[in-house]
Amino acid sequence: MSCDIAIKVKNLSKYYEIYDKPVDRLKQVFLGKYKTYYREFRALNNISFEVKVGDALGIIGKNGSGKSTLLQLLCGTLEPSQGDITINGRVAALLELGAGFNLEFSGRENVYLYAKVLGLTDKEISQKYDDILAFADIGEFIEQPIKSYSSGMVVRLAFAVIAHVDADILIIDEALAVGDAIFVQKCNRFIRNFRAKGTLLFVSHSNQAVLDLCDHAIWLHQGLENKFGLAVNVIQSYAAYINAENSGVKTSVTVSQSNPTDKLLTDFCKIEHRKQYLEDSPLKYNLQLYGFNDFAANWGAGGAEVLEVRLLTPEGIELNSISECQDITVRVICKSNIKLAFPVIGFMLRNSRGVELLAENTYISSLHINSEIVSEGAEFYADFTFFLPYLASGDYFFGAAIADGVPGEHVQHHRVDEALKIVVTNSHVFHGLFSMPLISSGILKNEQ
Repeated sequence: MSCDIAIKVKNLSKYYEIYDKPVDRLKQVFLGKYKTYYREFRALNNISFEVKVGDALGIIGKNGSGKSTLLQLLCGTLEPSQGDITINGRVAALLELGAGFNLEFSGRENVYLYAKVLGLTDKEISQKYDDILAFADIGEFIEQPIKSYSSGMVVRLAFAVIAHVDADILIIDEALAVGDAIFVQKCNRFIRNFRAKGTLLFVSHSNQAVLDLCDHAIWLHQGLENKFGLAVNVIQSYAAYINAENSGVKTSVTVSQSNPTDKLLTDFCKIEHRKQYLEDSPLKYNLQLYGFNDFAANWGAGGAEVLEVRLLTPEGIELNSISECQDITVRVICKSNIKLAFPVIGFMLRNSRGVELLAENTYISSLHINSEIVSEGAEFYADFTFFLPYLASGDYFFGAAIADGVPGEHVQHHRVDEALKIVVTNSHVFHGLFSMPLISSGILKNEQ
């Protein structure tokens, strides 16, 4: 295996023999060569993928799709029925709650037990013990049996151990869902720091968490590999599938294609109000806008479609570039292919990983007016005016959607997550996702 590949899975399968009656097990032993007395259940069926060193892979899918089985096979706690797994590096895993712990042992004893399982020597554990204890922050409970711990305390101790074993590959099965907010933030900081040097496999039911942490994703469905690729593309397809499952409306999905024109709006719109010091400094702000992407990934039932997304000034002048934070208007232009009883238009702003920074729709405002039925073939639009702050350098995307009906009972007719691309080529924002002008700032000196 190439040294730049951390994990390689080839034709991996895991199946179980399901017997309807206990006596059938005996029959299988003695008469199995004449007749099969069990049903075969394939928890995983012919899965293949590679994870590069330093990459982060999200694993998504409904309950029972094979996610946890895949992780257990990668960790070595299960043996595959077929296929090969090759792993390059030390693995640390946080799987089921309390996995690897002895409930009768104290927290201290379990630290040594769990760390040994993960490959540390007694000397290494003793050197790291105080740091593990500080990370877990469970106080005097460290001397109490694990069986007396709350679920959150178990996760604290388990994560504290795996955070200090110097692993090359970290596997997490959404166990952090039971942790308190402060500890979850601590773990997230560790995971982000780990991402700079290690390889991550992350199972979650949160699409946003996968988009935020992972470069690629694999969607498992009934033990099969339904899709593997860039996280943003896999999540789009999975979101469309879940929408169709919940609504009962058939949804078509169109994946992203290359845009042969990639039309950059170059006509500069003269709206200049930026501060002189930003104008004269290398920190001046520059945001470029691209035209509507007709080739972006999209999905929906097809009863209506998003025709275009435009960025305007509040006065209705189309923007071609932005050089400061300011009020803008997002105009979403749609067309109905069928009669719509209660159309709802929405937009969202996402970063390059697909994490939503902002999302809004017309549902609330539509409650205050008599929403007219939109006839078939009509074109209509919605405007959203808001303050756009300074963004950090990078690529961003405005998405848009058109649905019909109230939340929980609506039909998503068309959704385009990357309808309009914007690129911040220069920014003074170095920390955080964005910044806004301060009313005041500075160091004040107390008068003696």
